[in-house]
Amino acid sequence: MWDYTEKVKEHFLNPRNVGVVENADGIGEVGSLACGDALKLTFKLDTNKRIQEAKFQTFGCASAIASSSALTEMIKGLTLEEAEKVTNEDIANFLGGLPKEKMHCSVMGREALEKAISHYRGEADKKKLGEIVCECFGVTDAEIEKVIKENHLSKIEDITSYTKAGGGCGKCHEKIQEIINTILKIEPVKKEAKVKLTNLQKIRLIEQTLEREIRPVLKKDGGNIELVDVEGDNVYVKLMGTCAKCKASQFTLKNYVENKLQELVSNQLTVLEV
Repeated sequence: MWDYTEKVKEHFLNPRNVGVVENADGIGEVGSLACGDALKLTFKLDTNKRIQEAKFQTFGCASAIASSSALTEMIKGLTLEEAEKVTNEDIANFLGGLPKEKMHCSVMGREALEKAISHYRGEADKKKLGEIVCECFGVTDAEIEKVIKENHLSKIEDITSYTKAGGGCGKCHEKIQEIINTILKIEPVKKEAKVKLTNLQKIRLIEQTLEREIRPVLKKDGGNIELVDVEGDNVYVKLMGTCAKCKASQFTLKNYVENKLQELVSNQLTVLEV
């Protein structure tokens, strides 16, 4: 259970401005049902070019609904130039804070507002900037760079919390780290040549990798993993929680768990579920 503030609960249970503005001046849609969160924001301007009415439709969690509700309240009465200055941190602060793992909901709200303003200005067909880094959630390098700079992020798990990037198969972790290193001017750690491991060393390294790299990612979505046995290069594991019931469990096992163990322990490893 996430630790939500009273204001988050209030905006979730009694959301303001739900729906679609008729004859809207600005329309912004972000996210997708496939990714688990989607938001449509519409607004109408008055004769003084201030936002007179703003409404939203959201498919998502309590944080997504509360963030969308808060955003519509925050921008009413503002000019578009003033509304453009609203950041995802402003949305989170308005709600008294959001769990770190749910900050992507406030980012989604900010992005929907940007798109709605672009739509009003006739820029709705502008292509998404940057190259796709996270194919699972369609996040670009430009989006990752933006949240790093705006929110002073320095870890991959923080990027996942703000954009969802890296929260799927994990293949993009190396690229995300490169972006972090470039922006923060961090010298990458030189990879040492791997030496042949004893069986005991291999088991310990597998356990360390599961604990440090893999479990935290799975736990974010209510899952977990347990090491059952290691025979030669075969690693036997048991998926637990939501991972055990998920239809994409084999994708997670092969494209994330196995890839991560091959990268950090030995490229000869094969992961098998028991």
